[in-house]
Amino acid sequence: MLKGTRVDGIYTADPEKDPKAVRFDEISYDEIYRRGLKVMDLTATTMCKENNLPIIVFNMDVKGNLRKVLTEGGIGTLVHN
Repeated sequence: MLKGTRVDGIYTADPEKDPKAVRFDEISYDEIYRRGLKVMDLTATTMCKENNLPIIVFNMDVKGNLRKVLTEGGIGTLVHN
């Protein structure tokens, strides 16, 4: 599943508020729960986890990123079991 946001992936904190926030290249669903990260609403996150559906979180505001994530990869954060 693709999730477009205003930032280029999942961070340890909100990067728009915390300049020390660190981006994850990949992260597991369990780590998202442990850290209390707000990737999307809890029900949607749980449904993706239970159905073994990976998510790529990427910045949708950068021109060409949707095409890039579909054809090249290497951007955003991969969420997986």
